[in-house]
Amino acid sequence: MSAGAGVGAGVGASAQVLLRLQVRAIRMLAERTHAFELACPEGTPLPDVNAGAHVDIHLPGGLVRSYSLAGDPRDRSHWLLGVLRETDGRGGSRTLHDGVRVGDVLPVSAPRSAFQLVPGAAHTVLLGGGIGITPLKAMAHELAAQGASFELHHCVRSPRHAAFAAELRATVPAGRLHQHFDGGDPAQGLDIAALLARPAAGTHLYYCGPAGFMQACADASRHWAPGSVHFEHFKPPAALAPATAEGGFEVLLARRGIRVQVEPEQTIVRAIELAGLRVPTSCLSGLCGACKTDYLEGEVEHNDYILSDDERQRCLTLCVSRSRSPLLVLDL
Repeated sequence: MSAGAGVGAGVGASAQVLLRLQVRAIRMLAERTHAFELACPEGTPLPDVNAGAHVDIHLPGGLVRSYSLAGDPRDRSHWLLGVLRETDGRGGSRTLHDGVRVGDVLPVSAPRSAFQLVPGAAHTVLLGGGIGITPLKAMAHELAAQGASFELHHCVRSPRHAAFAAELRATVPAGRLHQHFDGGDPAQGLDIAALLARPAAGTHLYYCGPAGFMQACADASRHWAPGSVHFEHFKPPAALAPATAEGGFEVLLARRGIRVQVEPEQTIVRAIELAGLRVPTSCLSGLCGACKTDYLEGEVEHNDYILSDDERQRCLTLCVSRSRSPLLVLDL
């Protein structure tokens, strides 16, 4: 995967934004899950964040991975990550668990968020599967501080797999926190369809978790009002792999006057890199928004999982998007 932002001849506004944060603490949250606290070495406050935001962590060995911020957004003394050690992942969680120690300093991107609370909801349902609880925990802090009406459901295998259990009990109002243990069989856990069957007017739903959980939530909420359902994928759905254009196309970087040819089996990111420029990237799957860029001209084939319909009228993700027109003009 490409190295992250802020190195080489970068393009895009986010290319220059990197913080150097120190690992202040590491603690066990649940089975195979650790919490990592990141803070400025000088003790200065961190930038403001929205509940649901994530950052890119630049890890030893050149890995760049996106992780949701799980802490209270109003606490700027540190950022909190909850990281499950994936045995079949791409190596980021293993590097954090096995190679990062307290006191290490890591380059970290500025926060980004495509998964934000909508103001003014009459009621909010937060629905997390496994480590998908991390952005929802931050949302719970924010909603509790606002005195808003909300409930939180966390679906996990067992109590020893439940990350942030104590913090959630201290944050979510009494009677509004629901943990669902399925013993490894989702059929024995929460009936998501029943939970979401009859949404009250003004209710918003936010969900995040593994692929099967995400599909169950999507199926159960199809009848909800437009704009009331919000979600974040950790991985691209396997059945919805991005399509590729039959032919190549040309990209014009408008600010630089540079033209780049994108071949049929090539991403825009890779074509720009081969031209000697560096695009900020992290997931390379259309999930994180690191490479989100404005376009000025062209017909875009969007293959991401984060942009709203309005954003797609002016933005694209360079890692997975294609052009249906011969020329695509980017605001770069």
